[in-house]
Amino acid sequence: MSTQHSKAAECYQRRPEVVERHDNTFFGVRQKRDRMAQALPEWEDLREAASQIKKHTITHLADYLEQFEQNATRNGVHVHWAIDAKEYNQIVFDILQAHGVKKVVKSKSMLTEECHLNKSLEKQGIEVVETDLGERILQMMHLAPSHIVMPALHVHREDIGETFRRLIPDFDDIAKGYSAIGGSPADPNDPTFLTYVARMHLRRQFMEAGAGMTGANFGIAETGDVVVCTNEGNADMSTSIPKLHIVSMGIEKLIPDYRAMGVFQRLLARNGTGQETTVYTSHFRGPRPGGEMHIVLVDNGRSSILSNQEHWQTLKCMRCGACMNTCPVYRRSAGYSYTYFIPGPIGINLGMLRNAMQYSDNVSACSLCCSCDNVCPVKVDLSTQVYRWRQQLDSLGKADPMKKVMSKGMSLLFNHPMLYSGVLRLSPVVNWLPGPVVACSLNPWAYGHQMMKFPDKSFHQLWKERLL
Repeated sequence: MSTQHSKAAECYQRRPEVVERHDNTFFGVRQKRDRMAQALPEWEDLREAASQIKKHTITHLADYLEQFEQNATRNGVHVHWAIDAKEYNQIVFDILQAHGVKKVVKSKSMLTEECHLNKSLEKQGIEVVETDLGERILQMMHLAPSHIVMPALHVHREDIGETFRRLIPDFDDIAKGYSAIGGSPADPNDPTFLTYVARMHLRRQFMEAGAGMTGANFGIAETGDVVVCTNEGNADMSTSIPKLHIVSMGIEKLIPDYRAMGVFQRLLARNGTGQETTVYTSHFRGPRPGGEMHIVLVDNGRSSILSNQEHWQTLKCMRCGACMNTCPVYRRSAGYSYTYFIPGPIGINLGMLRNAMQYSDNVSACSLCCSCDNVCPVKVDLSTQVYRWRQQLDSLGKADPMKKVMSKGMSLLFNHPMLYSGVLRLSPVVNWLPGPVVACSLNPWAYGHQMMKFPDKSFHQLWKERLL
């Protein structure tokens, strides 16, 4: 079995102060989520309603897709269908080329990450500017997101400041403007100052862009609306200045109507960031006056997931990130240790559905603590799915040979009571072995753990003594 994730996580663990900060940061978000949940007596009812709505929509997806297309078209929107990433990228390029667009401003969208849209457009001479602050920082640093909701939370402000000073051409002029309005940070990496720099820098990008792109948190089949939730208003800026608006939407983002929207709106921010709601919840029903609006509905393997009886529930996910915030493995190994572009419990399952041979290493990044199941707002059975993938590793030729040997050894031991009892009696001998002998490469448990002390008497012995 590939050990890419475990090796990357091991390297990350060599910086304990970074690990501790990452762990505390994301568990802090999990705690905010818990406080929000405890404040709503109907919390579990909302989760069950969301789960049932998603289940119903996904199992009637063809009907809702047709309804959504009809209503969006009636609203004056151009609707396109893309079977895979290649066709999606081509559709977007054709729209931009037809309008002579050379620069696009784009709000955060994991679907565009999935389809590598930025690289595709840049190869064809179109500049793409991410407008979500975290995404823009990562774009300038040539890094991928490490979290689906808070993509740059792992980046330190000193690195952000250095990147801005190096790559924003008019940084000095912006700094002078900041001083002119009374700002004089003692720290050159002051977050308020850097936010001002980013705002001024992005304002120019909005003004120069020929098109704006957004993702879609939800598509309302009954009305043909697209709903986008942000905390920075960047989606609104991307669509209110350029007259061309392109929406990228995975087909699983559909929900039936606004009654369903009310359920998800109460869950999304509470689970993702611990807020009651996002600062902006923007509804796009049609093009702005004198403009055009295009929606590209993307399959890219989703229909195959729907036909998978063991893993179809993955399509219920609404990308809130709650499973990552609670996952002890993600929190202490960080997003870049995963080989699929979406990390954490949901990323493990999505990666395996995308290419089980390529992303099989990620299934080891799970303790099966089931915390992700308990926080998921739409009740995706994430840990169960990971367990199922692990059962398939041997048939894929990706099972760890050492684990197979251990399993055979345990089977031999447990099926021979005399042998089992004898080993138990001898186990305290391990307590007297020198530390380097126990904490060797043949004993992975010793890495990062203090070895247990074997008791003088086994549970079986104590049980017999008590009975007598």
